Amino acid sequence: MPHPSPEPSPTPPDWPHCGHGAAPEDPVGCRGIHAPGHTACLAHLADADRDAYLDGLTPGADIDHRGTSFTEPLLDALLGVLLDPATGHPCLGEARFDSATFQGDARFVRATFQGHAWFDSATFQGLARFDSATFQGLARFESVTFQGYAHFDSANFQGYAVFRSATFQDLAWFDSATFERTAKFASATFEHLAQFASATFQGAAHFVRATFQGTGQFGSATFEGYASFAWVTFHGAAPFRAAVFEGDAQFEGAAFERLVTLGPLVCAGRFVLSEATFSGPANLSFATRRLECLRTRWSSTAELRLRYATVDFAHAVFEYPLTIAAAADSFALPDGRPVDEQVLANAPDAVVRMASLRGVDAAHLVLADVDLSGCLFAGTVHLDQVRLEGTCVFDAVPPRSHWRRWRPIRFTHRRTLAEEHHWRASQPTAVRGWNVAVFGAGHVGPARLAPVYRALRKAFEDDKNEPGAADFYYGEMEMRRHDRTGTTRAERGLLHGYWVLSGYGLRASRALGWLAAAMLITIVLLTGFGLPKDNPKQEATGTVPPGGGKVTFEIDKADPQNPTGNRFTGKRFEKALNVTLNSVVFRSSGQDLTTAGTYIEMASRVTEPVLLGLAALAVRNRVKR
Repeated sequence: MPHPSPEPSPTPPDWPHCGHGAAPEDPVGCRGIHAPGHTACLAHLADADRDAYLDGLTPGADIDHRGTSFTEPLLDALLGVLLDPATGHPCLGEARFDSATFQGDARFVRATFQGHAWFDSATFQGLARFDSATFQGLARFESVTFQGYAHFDSANFQGYAVFRSATFQDLAWFDSATFERTAKFASATFEHLAQFASATFQGAAHFVRATFQGTGQFGSATFEGYASFAWVTFHGAAPFRAAVFEGDAQFEGAAFERLVTLGPLVCAGRFVLSEATFSGPANLSFATRRLECLRTRWSSTAELRLRYATVDFAHAVFEYPLTIAAAADSFALPDGRPVDEQVLANAPDAVVRMASLRGVDAAHLVLADVDLSGCLFAGTVHLDQVRLEGTCVFDAVPPRSHWRRWRPIRFTHRRTLAEEHHWRASQPTAVRGWNVAVFGAGHVGPARLAPVYRALRKAFEDDKNEPGAADFYYGEMEMRRHDRTGTTRAERGLLHGYWVLSGYGLRASRALGWLAAAMLITIVLLTGFGLPKDNPKQEATGTVPPGGGKVTFEIDKADPQNPTGNRFTGKRFEKALNVTLNSVVFRSSGQDLTTAGTYIEMASRVTEPVLLGLAALAVRNRVKR
């Protein structure tokens, strides 16, 4: 049977309080409720009366000590008479400790609360130990103040667990705790080490290996310290709506068994989901500096909407469509209010950056408006099937011109992979501008990068974006040209020539430049050596047979003579230009040439049309749709 919704606890004046120790500044005095059959609270009973009261208690008895101030010996004495002989641990029925004060250490280790346990507005001045405690009914710690350590390791909450507005001023441990029904930690405040959602934790909070069999409510929580939910199991929903983590949030190995809606939440440090498993549909909305999802497993559809984040998705496994998208505007709550991102005010921008996709099967992956300039792709499976939507930014080659020894080097703008940057930066002849590898990136050479470029090229081509695929084709050819293990020397030489002449058929300006240079050389050679000295004249030789009769004329054409004297005249230049322009499109100029000029024209008819074709190919590759 479900437990009733918790009702607010009565304020101290609503019960018959002890009144001992009244003073002008505190006229009410002690607020402890009267012990049954007495007119004072347990703390102010006479020794004989206290002993008589304690002797009348048996394990499993209901107790009511609201507002009572417990010293450590007094609490030990109370729990001592409630020990279950079978287990040797305290056994309480319904327990009321509302507004009680525990001056020393409060040890409820392995205690069993068979009824509801009320600790609303209680104050624990020392260590609070609830390790392995069992709460069979409602466990209510609303507005409780834990001034020392709060240990709930391996505690078992079989009913509702309510920690609304609780204050943990020191470390809070919930490792291996089990929450079989709804666990609420809304608006809790932790002034030192604590970790919660839907609460404000100024310290660290540990829920390592805790189990939430019901719904874990962590909305609007603020974690100012380290928060650890490592290896936690959420059998129900785990909403962390409007939660704020000012430190790191650790969810490594967490298991989400059903529909998951995490966020929108804000994390100023790292949000770690590595090795977490998502068995149901997942919708994650994070504004965080870094999101680590290494080796996560997604068994259903998932959508990650992010801001500010650098995402490491290496070796993640997903069998259904998974979308990682950048949110342009702040996340909004159901009531329309934007999520407070003040803890990220010092972040340079809200851009979402991918750090790694190594080991991922990208067949169902969609990336939208994500910065891929630093992403590691080597080892990604089915990269040719990835979908890139919106504006996905890649890195670029170094800008401006650079000098390498005696010759200048200028890179034409193109999109590149981070791993090409790392490889080029590691070369002895590298110019400035290539980014060095980050720690852990490893060394990836041209042999492994060529297939990566090829896969991305195909992904763009399948999306009917041939101009966008051109940069990745260029990168693929560059890696093949530099690969000394999988490419033969002859093939590298051919690729080098292809690169020099036209930038692999993608640099029209380079091909046109070589065409102009070839034409100019042809013109100069024809002007100097190819055009004859004078136009050859026809000569006729006749043979007259003796005695008259028919006359037969034999006509010869003199061989063109090589030029002498001043060869570079305007008239000769015009003729040479005419011959060269005709040779580009395989037309004969009809001009008589010297022997050298004939060979010069033949060479130009082969080379110059090829260069013209390469220039046309480069233009086509940039404008094709």
